[in-house]
Amino acid sequence: MSRVTPDQPRRAPAGARPRDRARPAARVPAPRPGEPSRNRAPLPVAAGVAALWAAVTSWLPVTVVLGLAQLTEDAGSLTGALRAGLAGWLLGHGVPLQTAAGPIGLAPLALSVLVVWRLTRAGVHVSRAVGARGGGSPRQALTVAVAVGVAYALLGALAALTVSAGGLRVSPVTAALTFAAFGAPAALVGALRTTGVWALLARRCPPPVRDGLRAGLVAALLLFGASAGAAGLAVATGGGDAADMIGAYRTGVAGQAGITLVSLAYAPNAAAWSASYLLGPGFAVGIDTAVRTSEVSVGALPAVPLLAGLPRGPVDGLGAGLLAVPVLAAMAAGWLLARRLLRAAAEERAEVGWRALLVPAALAGPVAGALLGLAAAASGGPLGGGRLAEVGPPPWPVFGVATLVVGVGAVLGAAATRTLTRPTPTPPNSTR
Repeated sequence: MSRVTPDQPRRAPAGARPRDRARPAARVPAPRPGEPSRNRAPLPVAAGVAALWAAVTSWLPVTVVLGLAQLTEDAGSLTGALRAGLAGWLLGHGVPLQTAAGPIGLAPLALSVLVVWRLTRAGVHVSRAVGARGGGSPRQALTVAVAVGVAYALLGALAALTVSAGGLRVSPVTAALTFAAFGAPAALVGALRTTGVWALLARRCPPPVRDGLRAGLVAALLLFGASAGAAGLAVATGGGDAADMIGAYRTGVAGQAGITLVSLAYAPNAAAWSASYLLGPGFAVGIDTAVRTSEVSVGALPAVPLLAGLPRGPVDGLGAGLLAVPVLAAMAAGWLLARRLLRAAAEERAEVGWRALLVPAALAGPVAGALLGLAAAASGGPLGGGRLAEVGPPPWPVFGVATLVVGVGAVLGAAATRTLTRPTPTPPNSTR
């Protein structure tokens, strides 16, 4: 027998595998979307860069349009054109401009839509930069929205100070609060979609509420689209007057192109006014004026091409058919709602009950009313002092009438669709 000492361990027999040999370390998988990453950007930096980029991409088109006529006529310097574009950009957010002729607060809604879209993209970019993509955390989405809102508010205050140095009076506090009201909610929408919270909320929302929200949005879009078509037809009918108004400015080809683009920026405002007109409350183009289907009383109007499509008098004859547009739009939304629910039930071999159909249809009324009332409130504002201090439709009457019309129309459309649609027969269960 051989002696075994601690310095001379026993050798393993030939062919045997060593037991204590170290195995290669397992690789750590890369972090999935939503997990913290080492190279993520600081939140203040990401929010500041995204807010600045959103501001630049929405301010630059305004500067080009408003500075076109001035640069062509040599009526102003490049600095003046940039300051005018900055003032128009503030107006697009709804910030009132104090001038010698009075306050100007009629915001071009086309620019407002562009601003909201760019801020939504800012929320998407910041969520990705800080590593919150797909995380499903409402806290992260809210933090991103607040950070973008604060950064955008600072840019609004800086823009107000710059414009005030050129002669106009703009409150930096009002600009900061207005920009924060734009930046935070719009960025929150982008952050909710990027983090996955939006899909989580949609799954947890009760089906009748989710279907009612969708039907109300569809009804509002249908009515808004039909109103835009009616407004465009009215302006095209008075195209000669509009062309004369543009030619009266005598600014040259480039200047007239700029005026045309400014008029197009107010096209969504005209669509909102047309929707209020078709619903019944109408709109005003000055103090003690009214443009409704039953009466038209206006005084002297400014030479604005968009006002060339104003009706000359009450609706009569074939024009009375336009009054059915809101009801038809609501019934179309109810028809689409019923078709979608019936199709989903047919795939599951089930039947749609009256409650599951009529509750979302009725809920579409207040949803569409809120959207149209908000559009009416955003589309109005003063155009100076004096008689043009009140321009636009009344928000609350628009909300009330739209809620009633869309709610009743959607219920009728959904009920008629379910009644006239033949149910799919359910095959009997086959047993072996």
